[in-house]
Amino acid sequence: MPTAEPDQDAQNVLGQYLAALRQSKNLTLRDVEAKSEKAISNAYLSQIETGKVKKLSPHVLHTLSEIYHTSYTSLMERAGYVTVDQGKRRAATYAVEDLSEAEHQALMVYLQVMRKQARKRA
Repeated sequence: MPTAEPDQDAQNVLGQYLAALRQSKNLTLRDVEAKSEKAISNAYLSQIETGKVKKLSPHVLHTLSEIYHTSYTSLMERAGYVTVDQGKRRAATYAVEDLSEAEHQALMVYLQVMRKQARKRA
């Protein structure tokens, strides 16, 4: 049996999370459609929740965060977007092309050592 692609798995997880948020607020798909002033149709939300939508727009995520009273940043991260906080953490390494995650982590360890030494000298 073929396995789902990683992106599809991620969308299923995000969709399940959004469905759980909606249900925890005792909202139906049509309730969300109404609260979004029809910006998000109940059919589209159903597709999101079942993982059929590959990439959610930040606008949709923002609307859902307001309706569900949850963190927009958290939804953005769950959807695979780099947030400001993540960007700040990686800003020092963006200048290096094709830096792997392992290389990034090694540089962060090195940076921590350098900062610790600087604090000792101060």
